Amino acid sequence: MTSFAPDSIVLNRKLPLWYQVSQSLRASILGRSPEDPLRLPTEERLAEHYGVSVLTMRQALKELEDEGLISRHRRRGTFIEPGVRRGAPVRLLGSVDAIVAQQSGMTTELLDHGRTPVPAAFAEYFPDLDEVATYHRLRSDEKTGEPTNHAVNHVRPELAAHVDPDDLARWPMTKVLRDVVKADISRITDTVEARLADPDTARLLQVPLLSPILHYTGVTYDAAGRVLDVAVIHYRGDRFSFTVTLEAT
Repeated sequence: MTSFAPDSIVLNRKLPLWYQVSQSLRASILGRSPEDPLRLPTEERLAEHYGVSVLTMRQALKELEDEGLISRHRRRGTFIEPGVRRGAPVRLLGSVDAIVAQQSGMTTELLDHGRTPVPAAFAEYFPDLDEVATYHRLRSDEKTGEPTNHAVNHVRPELAAHVDPDDLARWPMTKVLRDVVKADISRITDTVEARLADPDTARLLQVPLLSPILHYTGVTYDAAGRVLDVAVIHYRGDRFSFTVTLEAT
């Protein structure tokens, strides 16, 4: 039986290896194509793929099993759950793959894209630009069709010139910039706050006006400190929660 092929990552030794592997595999699973096989490679093959020990791989798989993304069967192997519910909580420990995993796993519709003036709220991030490339996307639960979040990305035009809109139907912008455009992503700062749905957000997410939503802002930087992308995502408050884990060094 053919096995599912996960993406590769470069591990950051400052973060727990099991966590990085689990988040990378999570993003691969949630971003898979419908025709991809459901069976995962063996623990040994996955450990070799990621360059970690079998014990570390086992811990990463346990994380995904606890979340309900995979099921493990003795003598049969490990399988992706085909009907898994999207929008489960994500533990963020600071890796880019955690951001990719957080944004993955939905049916995505590209609503609109094109050049727009730099929004006044983000002028400080793009002091050298008059315009940015803006992408509006609506993500929905692939099983129920229910809208779950609305994302707007403001990307530097020279990077956007290499973005294929078709890729955004499958992958988050962070993954497209890093793995397709080959942008030099150094860090991402996240801000999550509670807000009330305005008329446009309520209409897109199909929730009552002034119902609670999670307002996420992610700013992506390169190694020189230049902002590459500012993402604003509105998550339905009844479908998402965020958990941040702080570990002692």
